[in-house]
Amino acid sequence: MSKAAELAEFGSGISSGPNAVEGLAKAWNFFDGTAGTIAFADSFNSSTLTDNGTGNYKYAFTNNMNNANFSFGGAAIIDETTFGLLTGTEIAGSHARSTSSSGGFWTTNAASINSSANANSISTQIFGDLA
Repeated sequence: MSKAAELAEFGSGISSGPNAVEGLAKAWNFFDGTAGTIAFADSFNSSTLTDNGTGNYKYAFTNNMNNANFSFGGAAIIDETTFGLLTGTEIAGSHARSTSSSGGFWTTNAASINSSANANSISTQIFGDLA
């Protein structure tokens, strides 16, 4: 079933039906952080992807989360030979994420963890409760 058909079947989108089941990802996406203009190659419940600088990204949710205590995960590949590290949604102890946004996240070169790097393969997943 296509995404459009699935959303039509469940009315308001992912706030009801099987996508509201606990344990399923409530948002996920994949994009190339090295592109001149970044855009999702594919995504679910993800919108407004923003490039805030080298290796620094943020996106909003199409349907809000119930609270900001969701679980964030993902992976990054810098290039064909270098793995990256994807670090979370908090900045120096401040709680940067919200119910409508993933907050900021960064990619770094695994060989040089303290320096940001754009990655050509970035994927993130969000688990939690929808509003």
